Amino acid sequence: MKTENALDNVLPLQHIVGMKTAAVHSRMQPEIKKQAEGILHRLGLSPTEAIRMFYTQITLRNGLPFDVSIPNEETIKALQESRNGRNLERFDSTEKLFESWDA
Repeated sequence: MKTENALDNVLPLQHIVGMKTAAVHSRMQPEIKKQAEGILHRLGLSPTEAIRMFYTQITLRNGLPFDVSIPNEETIKALQESRNGRNLERFDSTEKLFESWDA
């Protein structure tokens, strides 16, 4: 009977072993970095893994893996109001939110 090793369930990283690597250097606001890394940690990803995924998706899609656009004036106004806590609707449940859409 074979005893299970702690690493028995880890996928082999043969595709990385011997792979040539390149570095990416970036500067950003410390607060954005802190928030993003907190989210990545909750997702179980390191910043390096997230960047590798992002670059892979750029390559696969031949572009950014999400839409990038400049919001129109109405959207800009709505975003500014929400950031300032103005004209917000609050609901006690998702059911009440959905009901408001039908009204």
